[in-house]
Amino acid sequence: MTIAAASPVSSDSARGGLPRRLVVADVGGTFARLALAETQPGQAPLLGGHRTYACAEHPSLAAIIADFTAGLGQPVQTAVVAIAGLLDGDVLINSNLPWTVSLSATRAQSGLHELQLINDFEAVALAIPYLRPETLVPLNGDADPAQAFPALVLGAGTGLGAALRFADGERPVLASEIGHAALGAGNALELQVLGKLLQRWTHVDNERVLSGSGLMNLYPCLCELRGATPVWTSTEALIGAARNGEDALAVETLQVFCAWLGSLAGDAAIAVGARSVYLAGGISAHVQDFLADGRFRERFLNKGVLTEVLRQVPVWRVEHGQLGVLGAAVWHAARQPTHD
Repeated sequence: MTIAAASPVSSDSARGGLPRRLVVADVGGTFARLALAETQPGQAPLLGGHRTYACAEHPSLAAIIADFTAGLGQPVQTAVVAIAGLLDGDVLINSNLPWTVSLSATRAQSGLHELQLINDFEAVALAIPYLRPETLVPLNGDADPAQAFPALVLGAGTGLGAALRFADGERPVLASEIGHAALGAGNALELQVLGKLLQRWTHVDNERVLSGSGLMNLYPCLCELRGATPVWTSTEALIGAARNGEDALAVETLQVFCAWLGSLAGDAAIAVGARSVYLAGGISAHVQDFLADGRFRERFLNKGVLTEVLRQVPVWRVEHGQLGVLGAAVWHAARQPTHD
């Protein structure tokens, strides 16, 4: 086992509890990341045996969990899965997964005795206090992360997620479905893009643009507005072309994307009174140069009379690929009794 993150051990750990082993997972629309966790109240979780699965290559979440547990060489009967969506009774509501997820069927088919599904960005937010300073890349402001709560965690992956992390309390995380809130335009170009998207959908939510899949909605709109024919047919190819500077429209797409994301981040920080913002999600790492070129920060701060307030709100891009997995382990540790 390897230590996934360093964290001060609270006084509760002196009372302790027996370490428990379980499977923890972070499941998105594209990849499922799994690990074997050892948790103990008051201590940082230990994670090891990391594996990543391409979701579309497997028939179900149960199949992925069963494959992972079969390779552990030891019996594990409990799993906590951080996954995008809302649980409606026994079925997860999610528009980005390649298969339907039933809680009871997944538990039975994977051979587990206990399975918990939690919101993916609730898990990401739970992991925030465990981040090492070297994993934080500043985009705005200057503050000590340990003092900057409540913290807004915002991330673009296959979809768009967000949560609010408080310093402490019985419910330290407020999960949200900001990806499905209506997308707002902040300049003439964005209004034109939004108008075109409204011709396709009666409700254009944030993740129609501000996500990995959203990039492939934004790019054709910009092509049409510029009188060009789309060349790139996947998010990966589009980002690659932009990063290599080989296609001006691919570059413009990422510039517009990052500026628009900055505007949403500023709006969300104002709405919830955040004292810091963390950008997570797989897309932020792939577009890091565009996030750092100033457009994100300019739009983050462009909030009228509250511009000066937002100058004091630090924004970090998080370089940590296992936040959801770590957060799932933190969620489980918080629910363990301190005595066994």
